[in-house]
Amino acid sequence: MENQINGLKRREFLKGTAKLTLATVFIGPVSSKLLGATSNTPKNILIPTVTLNNGILMPILGFGTNTLKDSIGIQCVSDAISVGYRLIDTAHIYGNEEAVGEGIIRSGIDRKELFITSKVWVDDSGYEGTKKAFEKSIKKLGVDYLDLYLIHRPRGDVKGSWQAMEELYEAGKIRAIGVSNFLPEQLEQMKTYAKIEPVINQIETHVFFQEKISYPYLKNSPTQIEAWSPFAAGRNGIFSNPTLAAIGKKYQKTNAQVCLRWHYQRDVVAIPRSSQKSHMIENLNIFDFELSEADMNTIATLDLNKTQFPEWG
Repeated sequence: MENQINGLKRREFLKGTAKLTLATVFIGPVSSKLLGATSNTPKNILIPTVTLNNGILMPILGFGTNTLKDSIGIQCVSDAISVGYRLIDTAHIYGNEEAVGEGIIRSGIDRKELFITSKVWVDDSGYEGTKKAFEKSIKKLGVDYLDLYLIHRPRGDVKGSWQAMEELYEAGKIRAIGVSNFLPEQLEQMKTYAKIEPVINQIETHVFFQEKISYPYLKNSPTQIEAWSPFAAGRNGIFSNPTLAAIGKKYQKTNAQVCLRWHYQRDVVAIPRSSQKSHMIENLNIFDFELSEADMNTIATLDLNKTQFPEWG
């Protein structure tokens, strides 16, 4: 979906002198530690990290895998790792954990260099269901632990799921636990029984839905914000938006790069998905420019303050 929306190819719309930048990126003092700096990482692109509330480091830019299945999923994950991604996000409901696992194997990278996320679905909610779902996920992925495990939606027996995840965390089977699609009031409810505070809340946020309630709430909490669809899945003409294109023209960047830089400057972890290797590389090249305060204010005017995925409500 992100590669072609309404007949318009994702990167077709490049105004004026805007062009793809594939230069070597050297990250400055934005992070004391960086991931992805291995000898087989093309162009020495270094991805900054965020420090989660339990002290572990997580790349601020990763690779999403929703809809990438079977042979395509295998190739995409392998390609993503080969160009420098170390954060790989999947979920039981995506139906691609086996493909993701095979892609990791084919990449040849040491598992310890990766940050792998999966999620427990509503149908498996509850203490026993979550324990079983976790074991199925790591078996399909071909790993013996996860870096991050999330409750995918705030439905079903959330309390039972969280208890199971806390135990898996304490047993060393998961390095960090969090949630997805939780509202502030639902996170507040978790505080009444949770022994461990979620490290992440993975939510819908992008330039058209800037989360005027959840964003400030999470920024002032120990829970890190992560955007599960940083490009709004190409909806609302994001790749041809003239406001983003005008900003990108100043820096010789694409709309997609402007969007990801906007997330980065808001301290939001983003996990764009693409099936095209050139787009994967493009998405990594956001650390060699900086949006001005005026640019950030202009992007703020794009906010429609409503979800772009009403069918997922």
